[in-house]
Amino acid sequence: MTVIADITVPANSFELGRVMQDFPNVEIELERIVPLRETIIPLFWVSGTDTGEVAEVLAGNPQTKTVTQLTKTDDKTLFEVHWSDEINGIVEALIETHGKILEATGAAETWDFRLRFEAHEHLSEFNVALTDDGIPVTLRHLYNPTPPDEVAELSDEQRDALVTAYERGFFEIPRRVTLTELAESMDISDSALSQRLRRALASVVRQSVIAESSPATDS
Repeated sequence: MTVIADITVPANSFELGRVMQDFPNVEIELERIVPLRETIIPLFWVSGTDTGEVAEVLAGNPQTKTVTQLTKTDDKTLFEVHWSDEINGIVEALIETHGKILEATGAAETWDFRLRFEAHEHLSEFNVALTDDGIPVTLRHLYNPTPPDEVAELSDEQRDALVTAYERGFFEIPRRVTLTELAESMDISDSALSQRLRRALASVVRQSVIAESSPATDS
């Protein structure tokens, strides 16, 4: 039976995480990953740091074949990187156990993954593979077979972040304040504010858009 696991691992568990440790304020959102034997091709968004420097460091890494900046928004850049076939760590374990990455976000020190396995046995094999590799794994949640609906209600911190961002012109085009400036005014880190805003916006969408557009069901 399918099982979904939310885990946290150190950034040095795989090559991309190791490279990004050079950027203490970096935020990474994995768009998707194609784990093939001949190459590893992740697409990921980078924000919170100088993406030009990120491109240079990635290009200079001996494990990368090509680095491409696919597109750019106001505050983040989409990268595509072709890795060499010398895979290890969490990516190799996923290939061996047929695991799929549903979501992944990372910073300089840790990465959070939501993974799907076709059976509990594969999840156990994945955990054993990382343990044998010396990679500590923190299991945050386990869903069988699917994650429950998340609560749509905003926390006080999320509501304050949204209101402040709106009042300061963060959502205007062009923006009147950057993420860094907004975070400094709220006395929190760029990464913490970015995550708080994403969770708040996700809650608003679930409550105001998804819920209203869902068809009613007969009782």
